[in-house]
Amino acid sequence: MEEKPNTNTKYDQSFLILSKRLLCANTFHFVVEAPFIAKKIEAGQFIIIRPSILSERVPFSICGWDREKGTIDIVVSAVGKTSTEINRMNVGETFKDVVGPLGERSHLPKTKDTCVVIGGGYGIGAIIPTAKDLKAQGNKVIGIVGARSQDSLIMVDELKKVCNDVIITTNDGSLGIAGMVTDALRDLLEVERVSHVLAVGPVPMMNAIGEMTRPHKIETFVSLNAIMVDGTGMCGGCRVTVGNSVRFACVDGPEFNAHEVDFDDLMSRLTRFRSQEAESMTLWKKAVGAK
Repeated sequence: MEEKPNTNTKYDQSFLILSKRLLCANTFHFVVEAPFIAKKIEAGQFIIIRPSILSERVPFSICGWDREKGTIDIVVSAVGKTSTEINRMNVGETFKDVVGPLGERSHLPKTKDTCVVIGGGYGIGAIIPTAKDLKAQGNKVIGIVGARSQDSLIMVDELKKVCNDVIITTNDGSLGIAGMVTDALRDLLEVERVSHVLAVGPVPMMNAIGEMTRPHKIETFVSLNAIMVDGTGMCGGCRVTVGNSVRFACVDGPEFNAHEVDFDDLMSRLTRFRSQEAESMTLWKKAVGAK
């Protein structure tokens, strides 16, 4: 008996790139058509993108969405082969597949109080949805953002719309406080009673924030950017040690209690495949003729 072709297109999605905007060097903001994801996504969750059939699957945080239009917003900074591949794509092109929403939504405090959201580098975009939820809940929301220089800051205006106040830091002092986000947080804790902190950014930054809030017993969560393959907990690539237990960032996270995360173990796992990542980048550049 001849097998009939699959004609069920109910869940077909194009993942069309609708807009692309340069935020800073090697970092772009994309709006992507993904109606089923946009319908279900919540603050703190993430997606996994495979730009082409031969690409690896890479997780990305969501920085916004429009349920009515069926679109999601992502920030992509070219730090490796696949993120560079995505940033070379243009409006009108489509991703091969996008999986999501994945992970658990952001932790929200049970009582109204002063909350701080902290973003470093391209992690600034990821804190916007949670800041919006915290503000809607009736909390006073203070944002702290950091980058190497003024030219590297992204999405500050968008964050200001969902915060009561935003404190800017730059390593070189070109805008705001000269220093790190931890400098701004230390000063803030001297004058403000804070009950809840969320930090998204480089691992050393998140570790430092956790250590700073620990003696104050401030509830602190960090979003872990562990290595992922499938995003459903089957591969085990994203396992992290939290409170002396093994957890999976893709299904149990990506947010965890900063005071319980083994950051040394996380850093070790993140650097384990550096040589393979470098080789993959070299071969891809050679194949596409990129510099």
